[in-house]
Amino acid sequence: MQPTRLKPRFSPPANWQAELFQNNPIFHELQQMFQPASCSDWPTPDWLNSRRSNTDFCFVANELLEQDGRYYEDYIYATQQIPTRAENWHDLFGAFIWCLFPRTKALLNQLHIQEIKRAGLSPRTPLRNKITLLDECGVLIAHTSAQQSMVQQLQQHQWQQVFWQQRSLWWQQIRPVVFGHAIYEMATQPFIGLTAKCWFIEVPDDYFSWPLAKSYAYLDQQLCQQISLRPELLLQKLQLTPLPLLGVPAWCADNCQVAFYQNQDYFRPKRSS
Repeated sequence: MQPTRLKPRFSPPANWQAELFQNNPIFHELQQMFQPASCSDWPTPDWLNSRRSNTDFCFVANELLEQDGRYYEDYIYATQQIPTRAENWHDLFGAFIWCLFPRTKALLNQLHIQEIKRAGLSPRTPLRNKITLLDECGVLIAHTSAQQSMVQQLQQHQWQQVFWQQRSLWWQQIRPVVFGHAIYEMATQPFIGLTAKCWFIEVPDDYFSWPLAKSYAYLDQQLCQQISLRPELLLQKLQLTPLPLLGVPAWCADNCQVAFYQNQDYFRPKRSS
């Protein structure tokens, strides 16, 4: 995958491009789980519903939301239906995330509703802003207890140490898992500047040998539990720290050279307090 240069405004491909799921390594797990590359045209709500393992929710055409008139989060909470716009990358990736993380997505929806009841729809509260940041831009960093030092390096923006000097540990003892559907959308046209937000989850030592479905279910359970028990974690500075996404080993062809990590406009050092 070769990233483009930073654009003044991002826009995803206008047409359905099934080959993205086979050619871009960021999408390889989506391809393994859902096989979207087999679709000759845009997936429909019915197709997405056939890929669910959890039937507590379903995908419906966005026109139902438009006819109903309720706020998006309120509609989902009341109906357990996920409005999905046709021929829309953002909503397609959002649907995949609902399938992969049903517990956490339902919890975030519930927290939105609780905050709206407490403080009103507008202005948005700091907690709702953080929920949205995780929901749109989050990447879960699954790591063993032995790699706590790499977690700290990521939090301290020590990019060359964690991405280059220890790149052999990626996918063996530390692994990124996309949670934010906007990150997937932007990865359809990868660009220098593409940055996610980290959420760190410690996993068992044998996690990296698990089947993909089991590993996603575990992360969903852990993330849901963490936020349910301590929603204030969303407001802590050591969560949702920046992750220059194209620095992840194997996610960008250019990062096979150490010079790639010397671009401080992208791999920015941590600001001093």
